[in-house]
Amino acid sequence: MSDTLQAEVRPPSPARDERVGRKSALARLFARPETGALTGAIVIYLFFFIIAPPFRNASSLSTVLYVSSTYGLMAVPIALLMIGGEFDLSAGVAVISSALCASLFSYEFTVNVWVGVAVALAVSLGIGFLNGWIVIRTGIPSFLVTLGTFFMLQGLNLALTRTITNQVASPDISNIAGFSAAQKVFAASFTIGGVNLRITVIYWIATWILLRTHVGNWIFSVGGSAPSARAVGVPVAKVKIGLFMAVGLMAWFTGMHTLFLFNTIQSGQGLGNEFVYIIAAVVGGCLLTGGYGSAVGAAIGAFIFGMTNQGIVLAGWDPDWFTFFEGALLLGAILLNTFIRRRAEAAK
Repeated sequence: MSDTLQAEVRPPSPARDERVGRKSALARLFARPETGALTGAIVIYLFFFIIAPPFRNASSLSTVLYVSSTYGLMAVPIALLMIGGEFDLSAGVAVISSALCASLFSYEFTVNVWVGVAVALAVSLGIGFLNGWIVIRTGIPSFLVTLGTFFMLQGLNLALTRTITNQVASPDISNIAGFSAAQKVFAASFTIGGVNLRITVIYWIATWILLRTHVGNWIFSVGGSAPSARAVGVPVAKVKIGLFMAVGLMAWFTGMHTLFLFNTIQSGQGLGNEFVYIIAAVVGGCLLTGGYGSAVGAAIGAFIFGMTNQGIVLAGWDPDWFTFFEGALLLGAILLNTFIRRRAEAAK
């Protein structure tokens, strides 16, 4: 049979519906939890870049990255905890509790600061374990359990500091043995491309990279449906307690950074920061109901806070408006993320 005849009898290939491909790509785009946060970050960056000339300087970028990292160090584990279906309202004061523990222990017992750092680590992990254990054993919502922890830690921070030092701040520990070495680990700075960076920026980036492991599948399944996850062999209790302890671990590191950067700690610091961490996670795409979110999105959410925190100052605005922005950002993020999820479902 000739090639011409073969061409005539060969059935035509079915036409490809390009709309299917477009929908699939759109669905994948909008299904990413961090899509809304990334969009918001670009808009906010361009906004302050245009209206605040000092925002364009390398020194301003350094400050923005530093402030973002102090939020991001806690926002990432808080996001993972929220994906797992839980909250931790004690995270803000837990940072200060850890710093005070290291400072007061080293000062009161006149020991190397690394001993105080180790004790603070054990205390922070213990607080995280206790929060998770109570939630698992009693079934009480983590919102209530950690709210109780929040008030207890707030009271301990003030009461113990006053009892030991007769003031509301911890003593200066810069003269205690081991301080210089610890400062290099927790509060060092360096310059890259003319931009001065604190070491917290490196730890902030490394945190969500290291947490992107196969354990993430367990976290999503636990947050989506704990009974279903348990049915397929996921250790639900261990995962949730581990997530609370991860928050404790990063609270310890953030507290150590604050301590060795300023040499002393105010016992009343940290109040309200827990809401910043949660808002950053929500801006990054985490659902309040669990089972959905992104560590990358939480990091971007922290970057949004860092840009706005410094952008308001560099633009010459009244910094008191930042609190208003926090509420507006939370509401806007919830509305935007809801819109994106609905578009994703419609595009499937």
